[in-house]
Amino acid sequence: MRRFFSALPVLALAGLAAGACRPDEVIKTEDIPTAGVRFINALPDSAGAFGLDFRFVDIVENNAQFRITFRNNPQTSSGAVGSAQTQFRPARAGARHFKIFLDDTLQAIASTALKDSTVTLEAGKNYTAILWGEARQGTMKLAFFDDVPADPATQVALRVINATNAAIDVRHYVDGGTAPATATWASVPAYGVSAFVTAAAARYRYNVRAAGGATNLFSDLLALPGAAKDAIVGIDALPGTTQAGSAVTLVVYPRSTAGARTPQTTAFQVPAGAFMWDRRPPR
Repeated sequence: MRRFFSALPVLALAGLAAGACRPDEVIKTEDIPTAGVRFINALPDSAGAFGLDFRFVDIVENNAQFRITFRNNPQTSSGAVGSAQTQFRPARAGARHFKIFLDDTLQAIASTALKDSTVTLEAGKNYTAILWGEARQGTMKLAFFDDVPADPATQVALRVINATNAAIDVRHYVDGGTAPATATWASVPAYGVSAFVTAAAARYRYNVRAAGGATNLFSDLLALPGAAKDAIVGIDALPGTTQAGSAVTLVVYPRSTAGARTPQTTAFQVPAGAFMWDRRPPR
């Protein structure tokens, strides 16, 4: 016996399938203009149990830099000391309101704001915020500045930030050599930022002394070397002094104040330095 089936259900199913493959509407998302902001905790004498929190408080966005410990969690990798928590994070451009809090599990402490300020961010620019000085001595202050170094082209750009309370001399030299007699950056003032200098791409060490002094504040440090890009795997170059187009900064930190809630291990009982990158090499 021959059987006949209605084509209507089949056609109905085909129509539903076609409808399911066609979106009902296109939802456009906002192209948010953003800037990059990083926060450096150079405050040696005040912190919550877990350091400090830097937060924009005017709008909700995922740019909070929380639990930033003194010196931004320095770590050594391949012989170079870098501040692991020093990163540019995206923030919406425009007039912005931020606060710096103590980070703690106790609400009474965590709600304490050390700084409350406003800034205007320009899309496409990077900015650095540094909290330094000494709160207990009434010298704590905040620096917030544009941080967009010029393109060093086939060279690298090098700089020093002095977060201590005394002027310093800093020399840079090729790894394997010796520190020169003349300082690259002479008498960088307390709580001061040097100008960038350009140099050929290479591995460099930094020698740091008190201004006019002959004694090193700490052992000479190897700058972040970076790494070449891997075109086969598709990995961009890592910024560092061996990668042309990079900009790198040494931050010289003071020792932790004795008895404060800042770290009190041996490494924090003397001044120290840590590196960070300021500009990536071209892709």
